[in-house]
Amino acid sequence: MRRFGQVIGIKPDKIEEYERLHAATWPEVLKTIHACNIRNYTIFRHEHLLFAYFEYIGDDFEADMKKMAEDPKTREWWSYTDPCQEPLPSRQPGEWWTTMREVFHTD
Repeated sequence: MRRFGQVIGIKPDKIEEYERLHAATWPEVLKTIHACNIRNYTIFRHEHLLFAYFEYIGDDFEADMKKMAEDPKTREWWSYTDPCQEPLPSRQPGEWWTTMREVFHTD
């Protein structure tokens, strides 16, 4: 299992819309997240930043993320959520959310 922490900006005028969307996340999107081996997925908001945490239980993260990106319902979902977000300048090429380096963990 791998833990991930990611961060992205949220446009101030889109906070209410983003939170409304996630209060009723589409079941098809949740099914795809699960099928792509993501567990314990949580998104937090602090002011104009979103922080995501999830655990990946699969064997091929890149293949599972490709599978997710090719899912038509997930792509439609992203057409609503992506315009609410502002990627950080420090993200790596090809990233939308900036992946954070884990510096501490305890059970």
